[in-house]
Amino acid sequence: MPDDRRITIISGGQTGADRAALDFAIEYGFDHGGWCPRGRKAEDGPIPARYELRETPSRRYAQRTEWNIRDSDGTLVVSIAAEPQGGTRLTLELARRLGKPILHVARENASASGTNASLLSEFRLKHSIEILNVAGPRVSQEPEIVAFVAGVLGDRFYRKRRKVKPIGARSASKALPQSTVSDYRNCHRLSTTNHP
Repeated sequence: MPDDRRITIISGGQTGADRAALDFAIEYGFDHGGWCPRGRKAEDGPIPARYELRETPSRRYAQRTEWNIRDSDGTLVVSIAAEPQGGTRLTLELARRLGKPILHVARENASASGTNASLLSEFRLKHSIEILNVAGPRVSQEPEIVAFVAGVLGDRFYRKRRKVKPIGARSASKALPQSTVSDYRNCHRLSTTNHP
């Protein structure tokens, strides 16, 4: 079983699923990182410096999407919709094209909440994942995505890891609100689909 203490969560830094994953990592003491577009481009302006991301040569989102897939051991795609659009769909397509492991968790596929944790555990074990790329829609496309990502990651990692207060510059930053972490525990519509 992969050691949870060695997990690194990466993403492209966009609003929504990407930042929810990075916020979760910062709040609970996991290493984080990833590639973002040149200029730290995102839909709400430059990606805040608190996220330890490297810039790609291109300002195109597709390049950072591909590089995060390439540099991870596997990708977790989280969405509200069962049939994702835009960049989320591109992530699924690129992972398959590159032959990289991918797991898609979609709330619309309505299953028991515990299923997410077990599917993510099986996914990590099967592919020996230590660097987990997390991707999904931006907040303007799916406003509920932030809480759902916190729920998916929290179901798998929160109970197994003591909350670690970030140190240095991170301690002054605004991390994922505790209310978001507790909100997911009350959600009964968490669901998954596993794409091999």
